[in-house]
Amino acid sequence: MLANFHIDLNSDLIPYGILLLFLVFQLYFILFVYSKLARYRVKSYQEHADKKPVSVLICAHNEQDNLQQFLPSILNQDYPDFEVIVVNDCSSDETKWILQDFASKYSHLRIVEIKEHIQLKHSKKFALTMGIKAAKNEYLLMCDADCEPISRNWISELEGAFQDKKEIILGYSPYFKHKGFLNKLIRFETSHTAMSYLSYALKGDAYMGVGRNLAYTKSLFFKGKGFNAHMHIKSGDDDLFVNSNANSSNVAIAIHPDAVVESAPKTTWKSYYKQKARHSGASVLYKTRHKNMLGIQLVTAVLFYLAVIVAILITPQYWYLALAAYLIRLICQLLVFKPIYRKLQVADLLVWLPLLDFYYYFYICFNGLFNRKKKQKTWK
Repeated sequence: MLANFHIDLNSDLIPYGILLLFLVFQLYFILFVYSKLARYRVKSYQEHADKKPVSVLICAHNEQDNLQQFLPSILNQDYPDFEVIVVNDCSSDETKWILQDFASKYSHLRIVEIKEHIQLKHSKKFALTMGIKAAKNEYLLMCDADCEPISRNWISELEGAFQDKKEIILGYSPYFKHKGFLNKLIRFETSHTAMSYLSYALKGDAYMGVGRNLAYTKSLFFKGKGFNAHMHIKSGDDDLFVNSNANSSNVAIAIHPDAVVESAPKTTWKSYYKQKARHSGASVLYKTRHKNMLGIQLVTAVLFYLAVIVAILITPQYWYLALAAYLIRLICQLLVFKPIYRKLQVADLLVWLPLLDFYYYFYICFNGLFNRKKKQKTWK
């Protein structure tokens, strides 16, 4: 009878053994990866004497309203020597005339026009390549038409990070804060993505960057043959470029508040779904080790939540073990994420962490599952 009791007890605890395994994986990412960013002391790079000439590149396709609203924040940067190159990529709205009006007022604005070709359909990578070829300077700063640096020292911060032979500078670009759960989810997903790629960059294993706030050298672009390796995928002008060209010593991060670029978020679930679908399509071309580490982090998080639920359903008498596992992970998240959220200016989301974390992992997992192999038709 005693032997049978031990057998039943052991079998009852099998779900909790599986739960423990997923918990260990999750704690590794929280305590040994994301903690890199939690302990990082934010630096300002703007106070340095040798300010090198830079080129800011923006690709615009039917962006008349965004250019009117946000382009002045780029053109009026407090920096001694810079040019702004806007690539007008086959726009059919008033973008051309708006840019010409800006050019009449700002001598450092240059416009590259790309006209529609009946038989040739190109991507943002083609437009960006044309802009880079037109750039006069070695140091290139990338931004989008719907983005706004929150400081006039943005250029100084990113350019100043090009120290110690760095060739890639990873910035941070959150979305504007609005009301509603969708906005909270978008801001949470953006900060979580930033937490991941910034932490891995601090570990010397950078795997992506975000084109809304990214800088690299012109020589690195041409040395790596630009976007040739992934030109067939419309997205990936930012993350795939970094994934292909980053190494353990040529990447730095710039996340001082003056280095932040804010962006307009999606306002409908449909547009957000399509945006994440495009991102999922590019990730299939990451280096194998990066795909594996990101896959393990995502899958074990989803399986952790499922294991908590299944363990309670199968052996409800040990519900407190499942609750303990959940609370251990949550407490570790709160301890590590709190200083990170302050750095990333999303401290208001911390109270929503239990709900947003659960929703995020299942949403991103199923979005990626259905869209990783889907052919992309547009770059925007």
